[in-house]
Amino acid sequence: MKEQFIQDAENKFGELITNEMTRIEKMKQAEKATDFATKDTIVVGILPGDGVGPILMKQAVRVLNELVAPEIASGKIKLQEIEGMTIENRVEKLESLPADVLEEVKKCDVLLKGPMVTPRAGDGLPNLLSANTALRRALDLFAAVRPIQIKDKDIDWTFFRENIEGEYIWGDKGIQVNEDLAVDFKVQTKQGSERIARAAFEFAKRNGKKNVTVVTKANIVKLVDGNFAKTVHEVGKDYPEIEVQERLVDAMCAKMLDPEFNEGIEVVVLPNLYGDIVTDVAAELSGGLGTACSSNIGDKYALFEAIHGTAPYLISHDRGDYANPSSLIRAIGQMLMHIGYGDRAKLLDDAMEICTVTEKKLVVTTQKEDASAAEFTDYLLETIQKIR
Repeated sequence: MKEQFIQDAENKFGELITNEMTRIEKMKQAEKATDFATKDTIVVGILPGDGVGPILMKQAVRVLNELVAPEIASGKIKLQEIEGMTIENRVEKLESLPADVLEEVKKCDVLLKGPMVTPRAGDGLPNLLSANTALRRALDLFAAVRPIQIKDKDIDWTFFRENIEGEYIWGDKGIQVNEDLAVDFKVQTKQGSERIARAAFEFAKRNGKKNVTVVTKANIVKLVDGNFAKTVHEVGKDYPEIEVQERLVDAMCAKMLDPEFNEGIEVVVLPNLYGDIVTDVAAELSGGLGTACSSNIGDKYALFEAIHGTAPYLISHDRGDYANPSSLIRAIGQMLMHIGYGDRAKLLDDAMEICTVTEKKLVVTTQKEDASAAEFTDYLLETIQKIR
């Protein structure tokens, strides 16, 4: 019996390796990056999400409509809401990313996405793969880009999280060898590491940054993390004007705000799981997950999203309308930068600075005595109109 357990595990592992080699060959034939300047129409797919997602998306779309009103009127930009990514539909179909939804998604150039429920053990839902992960894989969105600013500490960082591999790529494909032994995996490929590293260095070069910091646990995870760090250094040789340094992930989380520890850090590149954790910590330190956004970039598609969850507590306590729309609204700015409307992105950034820092007439705390998402958005739209 023991031999059969081992043989079954070996067979499953062999299938995983075979599939991974096929994926590597596809990466070697990467598509040419989309040139939005040459497109007659840029289609923006709207995925409202679950929980507070539809509430916040309604406000975010109001802002987007204001910022690119001429382009929408002329047909240069088209907003397309896509249905079917609710947790109810995903559970009914037992698919993290239903095939009919993916077909509609692929008709878009970029996506604006609200938070989506990820089932987990004990919540009574089928153990489906994260919808976020499914979208990233299906569209090959290999770079999660998250800007973090803490102005009073002179921090202006941009994180490049590898978005496909690591612990997440086979997150639902672990092997339950027998009742005593379960095995999950961590995956790194040369091609996957090279493309996230090059994306980070290219960003640094375009934006006058002089440092790229790679964060791993390479002192313990010798092969996967070691190879990732080694690849970043190798790619860095093509950018001699940019310094490359390393930090360990546990130290990064513990000492992120220590000026001696973070000296020189500007652009940070990380494997998938560490990137998930470290960027959430950084976002919390910069003002909370409700205020930060994330970009997910591939060669053909891109997805822009809030980084917070669906806020079931707010929904269950009838406070969903008082959730903070800032994260999803800031994602619009990142999307506009990506498709070539940097002037509109700057206008939004300036207005958000007024509304959340310098003037701050309204405050969103999720409490009913303070501003609702709609009231904050009214204030933001008034500010945009005033300063444009």
